[in-house]
Formats: sequence, C-alpha cells, structure tokens
Amino acid sequence: MKKFDPSLYFITDSTNYSEEEFLYRIERALQGGATLLQLREKEKTTREYMELAEKVHVIARHYHVPLIIDDRVDVALAIDAEGVHVGASDMPVSAARKLMGDDKIVGATAKTVPWAQEAYNQGADYLGVGAIYPTTTKVKTVLTSVDTLRDICKAVPIPANAIGGLNRDNIDILAGIPISGICVVSAIMKADDPKTAAENLKARAKELGLC
Repeated sequence: MKKFDPSLYFITDSTNYSEEEFLYRIERALQGGATLLQLREKEKTTREYMELAEKVHVIARHYHVPLIIDDRVDVALAIDAEGVHVGASDMPVSAARKLMGDDKIVGATAKTVPWAQEAYNQGADYLGVGAIYPTTTKVKTVLTSVDTLRDICKAVPIPANAIGGLNRDNIDILAGIPISGICVVSAIMKADDPKTAAENLKARAKELGLC
C-alpha cells in the first residue's frame, strides 16, 4: 500500500476567491501542517480544472504533500496527481483503481459498513466517512453517526477519516474512535489565517488522540 499521512486532510473550496488568494491559502494550509490535499472543483470545465490542478500540484510537491483530485480520474491522470477520490455518484472504486494503477492513491466516500467494505474490496486506500456535522460546502451531505464511524473503522483495515463540518471546537465528539485523521474544508479554507487554523486543528486532534 502507498505511504501517505491522512491525519490532517485538507479539502479545498475556491468559491469567492481569486486564483491568487486561493493558491495562497492552500500554501498557508500546507505550511500549517496539512498532510493530504484534495482539490475539489464541481463547476470548472475540464481545461479549467486541469490548469488549476497543475498550479496546485506545484505547491503540493514543494511541501511534499500528496495531491488528490476529487471525482475526476482524467484530470488526476493528466497532471500526474498522486491520487483521486471518488464519491457515491462518481466512478466505481474498482474502475478508478484500474485506470489509476496500483501506485496511485484511490480514496472513497463511505457512509455505511457494507459501503466501506465494498470500497475496500474494490481497492480503496482510505475512506472519508461522514458527514459528521452539517456542512457549508455545496456538496450534498447525509449525516453519519459516530457509532457508524466507529463500526466502519473496525470493519476495514484501511485508514478511515471523519469528514463533515469539523473544526477545532467540535472534534471532541470523535474522541475514542479509531479514525486515522480528520478531513476539513471550511475550518481551514475560510479561516483568517489557514496556517494558524491548520496548526490549531492538528494540535487539538493530537490532544484527543485522533491522529
């Protein structure tokens, strides 16, 4: 299995930011200790997505952080990203794995134990489980209980991360659950200083034994 650190998984949201500000915020998050980076773009054309992904990839490589492309295997392959993440309505994990090859990271969304087991059996390297809390992103969310999260962690041998509305002040609910890390969007993306936000999140997660 590929070596990667999912402890602080940062997912981007470029809404309302100029490209310059967006790239600056990504760099600050990586400076603050984000360990895995997902570029998520739901509205851009393929060409726009690729062009932005190439710029983000330059920053990610500088900080030695793997870049995961959300949803689009074609974009991930085109820019030689380190991996791809597929959701419930995206390409099946097995197809993503076949296209990406064995050396790339393939992540999947899981909201139930059977779903998690199927993703693992199809070749997923990690799971994003949630939403734990309601989110402010444009992505449609269905809430997942912490009990289900705990059951998923025990059901599969790959890393499982909590996702959905998480921030420094509400991740206490995850204490005692054997997750491998947390996935955040707004808690870093919308922070006054993404670097400080990432540092504080990581410190709190470590205090709670979450990563």
